[in-house]
Amino acid sequence: MEIKEILEKLKENKMTIEEAEKEIKNNQYEDLGYAKIDHNRKERSGTSEVVFCQGKPDKFLSKIYKTIYKEDGEVLGTRASSKQYELVRKEIPYVKYNDISKILKIEKEKEKVGNIVICTGGTADIPVAEEAAETAEFLGNYVERVYDVGVAGIHRLLAQREKLDKANCIIVIAGMEGALASVVGGLAKVPVIAVPTSIGYGANFGGIAALLSMLNSCSNGIATVNIDNGYGAGYIASQINKLALK
Repeated sequence: MEIKEILEKLKENKMTIEEAEKEIKNNQYEDLGYAKIDHNRKERSGTSEVVFCQGKPDKFLSKIYKTIYKEDGEVLGTRASSKQYELVRKEIPYVKYNDISKILKIEKEKEKVGNIVICTGGTADIPVAEEAAETAEFLGNYVERVYDVGVAGIHRLLAQREKLDKANCIIVIAGMEGALASVVGGLAKVPVIAVPTSIGYGANFGGIAALLSMLNSCSNGIATVNIDNGYGAGYIASQINKLALK
């Protein structure tokens, strides 16, 4: 409940001072004992708290998810398992799950604005790309997917130049040596967010080779996030895309 609403209820005698004090405290965060739910985050930064599901004990995850949903009417969860989906679905039957992106969400209808293009080197990078895409879409952005356009067949990327030219921001997701980010950076007039993935043979070192290639790119306008961090890329792309619309 927002401060304005609390004050209105006090004025109309629909809430006691004690209840108002409790709501104001909860407006900062709600303490569940094992988690402190940041209800004020949307007002502060424009986006509600997102649930990182991986590793959370079942009883904690279910309560956290329900608490955020009750407050905001929608929830985005990342790195969720099918078991966690079944757990949350028992409490909230209309929750949706994508077993490729591992996104667990309840989403309000919203207009998708702007244009974010997401490119992958290969189909093995799609799970990370879908995490980025669904994150950006949840945050109200239009997303164009351009998958399997890696440098081993660079003509496939060049055939998509028109889509790249229309983007406000481009996310490039690649494993192996991560060269795709440099190539796109050399073609694009907008910011490029590079996402190294853990896809590759032994010397890829679980994505470190791609990470270092992207960090050492000689192309301008490239920013690199952590290995397999589709969520982080989708979030930053959303901020860039919406700034471009102002």
